[in-house]
Amino acid sequence: MFTQLQNPFSLVARLLLAALFLPAGIAKLTGFEGTVGYITSVGLPAPTLAAAAALILEIAGGIALIIGLGTRFAALALAFFTLVASFIFHAYWAVPADQAYVTQLLFFKNIAVAGGLMALAAFGAGGWSLDAHRSASA
Repeated sequence: MFTQLQNPFSLVARLLLAALFLPAGIAKLTGFEGTVGYITSVGLPAPTLAAAAALILEIAGGIALIIGLGTRFAALALAFFTLVASFIFHAYWAVPADQAYVTQLLFFKNIAVAGGLMALAAFGAGGWSLDAHRSASA
């Protein structure tokens, strides 16, 4: 039964993961100065460059997941980005106690998302993707 569901499950997984990254990238684009300010507030160097890189990765990676093109690479790039961002922006061990619960929730949500992205990188986009179409055509 699960073999028959691999393609639809892979597609749904890609869409659900993209639903996190594509809107976040668009929000960074439309609120660029706010994003730069937030990155500046945590002390990262080159906040304008970091904001631009993050929005490009989130938008391009989100689109890649949706259409299933370069899926393994996009998933790995997004997983790495998510893990790094988790430690920088959701350091629950370094915030006041009244903020720790929500920050910890966000941290572990991101860890789980990175896990899902790594599974997608390991198993690929599935048959309902441009990756599969390109492989069949080659």
